[in-house]
Amino acid sequence: MGAWIRMLSDAEADADLADALAGARTPHGTVDNVLRVHSLRPNTMRGHMTLYKAALHDEANTIPMWLQETVASYVSILNDCAYSLANHWANARHLMGDEAKADAVEAAINAHRPEDALDGQALAVMRYAEKLTLAPADIVEADVEALRAAGLDDGQILEANQIICYFNYVNRSINGLGVTTDGDIVGYYAEAK
Repeated sequence: MGAWIRMLSDAEADADLADALAGARTPHGTVDNVLRVHSLRPNTMRGHMTLYKAALHDEANTIPMWLQETVASYVSILNDCAYSLANHWANARHLMGDEAKADAVEAAINAHRPEDALDGQALAVMRYAEKLTLAPADIVEADVEALRAAGLDDGQILEANQIICYFNYVNRSINGLGVTTDGDIVGYYAEAK
């Protein structure tokens, strides 16, 4: 387990924490450090998990999953959050299912030049993500209009906004508490070790 604050193990959990941990388990049966770091306050773990699922894994979302994970990765690059980047880029790469495309997108977002590999709706969302992450006070209605002009409907604009906002929140939580991937299985689609 890796963080700058104490994280309780499953063996140390009282009934309330055990319940929160049960709701935070990955498909591998583990609890990632991003959530375990909340173990001293189980209600923030529950709140974090609820927000994560609503922003990134809601069945009503219509933005393609590969793009959702790519936006998560780009926000994490902009915030220099290695933890989120490791997990969500692994997911994006898997969901793209095309190594050449994934390599091109990875190089583009690492260079802060998404236009080198993306266009249309995907590029519009990435530009919005960059501005909302780096200069949130500068966002104006025209930024939302640019998303509409690229073909996103208002529900998709809300989806993109919430994914971006969630990753700005979680990146700051992770960076602020020194959370590492030590002991985690990186990426939702990774094989359990």
